[in-house]
Amino acid sequence: MNIKNRWLIALSAVGIHISIGSVYAWSVFTKPLEAAYHWSLSSISWTFSIAILFLGLSAAFLGHFVEKYGPKASGTLCACLFGIGMSGAGFATSIESLPLLYISYGMLGGIGLGVGYITPVSTLIKWFPDRRGLATGLAIMGFGFASMVSSPVINKLIGTVGISSTFYILAAVYFVIIFLSSQYLEAPPKDYMPKGFQQSLQQGKKVLKKDLAQLTANEAIKTKRFWALWVMFFINITCGIAILAVASPMGQELAGMSIASAATLVGIMGIFNGLGRIAWASVSDMIGRPNVYTLFFAIQMVAFFALPHLHKPIAFSIIVCIIMSCYGGGFASIPAYIGDLFGTKQLGAIHGYMLTAWSAAGVAGPIFVSWVRETTGSYQGTLTVFSLLFIVSLVTSVAIRYDIYKIKLANRNFNENNSI
Repeated sequence: MNIKNRWLIALSAVGIHISIGSVYAWSVFTKPLEAAYHWSLSSISWTFSIAILFLGLSAAFLGHFVEKYGPKASGTLCACLFGIGMSGAGFATSIESLPLLYISYGMLGGIGLGVGYITPVSTLIKWFPDRRGLATGLAIMGFGFASMVSSPVINKLIGTVGISSTFYILAAVYFVIIFLSSQYLEAPPKDYMPKGFQQSLQQGKKVLKKDLAQLTANEAIKTKRFWALWVMFFINITCGIAILAVASPMGQELAGMSIASAATLVGIMGIFNGLGRIAWASVSDMIGRPNVYTLFFAIQMVAFFALPHLHKPIAFSIIVCIIMSCYGGGFASIPAYIGDLFGTKQLGAIHGYMLTAWSAAGVAGPIFVSWVRETTGSYQGTLTVFSLLFIVSLVTSVAIRYDIYKIKLANRNFNENNSI
């Protein structure tokens, strides 16, 4: 039997994620759209918000589609929807229609984002039973780094061929990349084990960690640990997105940074967002997902308390970059954590349900930070509230560990009783 190269499977996943991750470069379109069509900044920003909203919602609804028809079919669907959404955005801008831009880029493109985001994840985890965190971290790192790759290209295209033509070109390029990447995706044979890892298992050098359970998506959402994970994920994203939204003005207000240095910080934050995805996901393979999430929240609880008191730009920047690494790491580690807790039977569908936390946080984070800033007149109050939220996350991460311990104990007792 000809078995595909799992590293090429991972590369295909990166191809999909680095394409759809270009949504994070939306801000590059903001000023050109504002100048060309005299649309307000807030109305243009709504396009991005709608796309993220539909990403989460479609991931939840189409997770079962991914499991039923496989990654090749769902990846092809992503290529079509994302390509149509981008080309629709080109047409919308050519006729100066903001509502059509919302429908094309926001809704259709957003649905493409959702199905594309979850398409490779469950497949990768099955190909990498020995390195779940690394595998998903690689793909999701592509999503995090996408804006760094696409932003200068989009900016150059807008200046050369105009806004509408830029959308058309991107639609064609991303369709080809996503479509070709999807054709190589395939689930591994049943009970697949990499050769080296299989030998290590047979020699007793390594032990295969068993999943806590093998649940369907509808069974998983009825458990306490699913909702504990959802709350943890939601808080991590809410606070991270909030920092992303106001990093520049916050750095200027609290640390006295210049406009230029604050803008530089925003770029560096993107690097740590991307690196945090692969770094923390790899660490989670070594120390376990529960330990990594407890670390996330302990670090960020201290970091958010400290930020208002850091008046030197360098110290402020270091702490913000650490927060960004935890933000990115949360995205990359969650699929492997889901696999550990609920198994791989319907991991794509469960991951889809979990991503509704992203939709909720995408709306809640920026609105919340703006409201607190306007109410208190300072970002200090916002950061204090976020610190308290991380205390909630920290407690939740400990509670889920206790729940895991109880389930493992019950499983052990059940196995011992049946062996008698």
